[in-house]
Amino acid sequence: MKTDLSARGTTVLRATLVGISALAIVGPALVVANAPTIVHVSKRVKLPPGRVVPQAEVPEVEPVKFVDLSPDDARAFNATVPFSTAPNPAARPFRFAGGPEDLARATDCMAAGILYEAGDDTLGERAVAQVVLNRLRHPAFPKTVCSVVFEGQDRATGCQFSFSCDGAITRWHPTDDAWRRAREVAASSLSGAVFKQVGYATHYHTDWVVPYWQSSLDKITAVNTHLFFRWSGWWGTPAAFGRHPETVEPVIAQLADLSDAHKTGAALAEADAALAEASIAMGFGPVTETTPAPAVPVDGDTILVALPRSQTADGLTTLAAQACGDKPFCRYMAWTDGSKAATSLPLAPAQTAALSFSYLRDRSSNYEKSLWNCRQFKRADPAQCMRVQATLTAVPVPAAVAPAGPVAAELNGVRRKTTVTAPPPPGTMPAPAATPK
Repeated sequence: MKTDLSARGTTVLRATLVGISALAIVGPALVVANAPTIVHVSKRVKLPPGRVVPQAEVPEVEPVKFVDLSPDDARAFNATVPFSTAPNPAARPFRFAGGPEDLARATDCMAAGILYEAGDDTLGERAVAQVVLNRLRHPAFPKTVCSVVFEGQDRATGCQFSFSCDGAITRWHPTDDAWRRAREVAASSLSGAVFKQVGYATHYHTDWVVPYWQSSLDKITAVNTHLFFRWSGWWGTPAAFGRHPETVEPVIAQLADLSDAHKTGAALAEADAALAEASIAMGFGPVTETTPAPAVPVDGDTILVALPRSQTADGLTTLAAQACGDKPFCRYMAWTDGSKAATSLPLAPAQTAALSFSYLRDRSSNYEKSLWNCRQFKRADPAQCMRVQATLTAVPVPAAVAPAGPVAAELNGVRRKTTVTAPPPPGTMPAPAATPK
């Protein structure tokens, strides 16, 4: 009996020792295999302390500056930044309220922004488009689509969308299909489409960089490799996005090769010069020499003026009326860039393109009209602007002698060549000396 018990105890002891040995081997192996991921950033990241901007103070839009990190280190750091647990409501739909020409410019600005920022990827383009619209409604940013997309384009650093100041537009041109798809996304976003996932985000960056502004914003979502942020506190809530945008969109020279809506230069200037030359052939009077501002009444029916650069928009009509004096018929054309001011007609293309203000009075037809170059002088009423097609009437013609046919250039296409024609009035005036192209 004692022998049996001894043998049984030996067997149990052996089994116990074998189990302990197995655990000693397998246990550490399991721990190693299932060890938690440790994020390692080889270079210490020093961001400025986060700040919640009070409601009484509009937050400052900081220049885009990045921490000096390798892409791998930046990704590792970004992985340590938690997503906000606060609600992420969808933005309200936005519908562009401007005219067809301004809509065409806004659409192409948006298309360029989303294509160059997100690439030919519809999901990424929709996300970036929503950020542009959120900025458009926020008082910390410009008031037009084009101004938001190209904010800071004149600076090598500090632009809000890097493609607008790093030469990307000149280095790479999208295919026709990619441009068409981007314009479709842009048009949809400007007519009410909402990308809910990014909510009211006003900032984003790719996951392989770390911008310094990140510490004062809440990380709310990720779309592919882009991380989206909104301001902490009240300025990131829906109530902060109540600003009404402007509807007059500026012309962006960088987009001239991509967009007919932004095309400026030789063709348009040539048409303007031809129309000005035609007006002389129609007997609208001689031209006086250029006089410095403020202008004074001079002999002749046409006054060409070089304005001081400090001249404000609101005083120009009064200035023109004073220069014209009591003349029943008077044309007044002015430039803020004295180097491009004309001294005789016909105008050279560069002079026409640089024209800042025009005024026409014809009391026999009870006609008086002022037009401003709204790239130089902002006007609340778009009808007062020398628009792309309105530039053709920078020297207005009274209703009694206005051309019978339309003077227009279709602007809603991309890469589409347009032809501008100005048929003369039937039977009332001699044929122009030059035929507008």
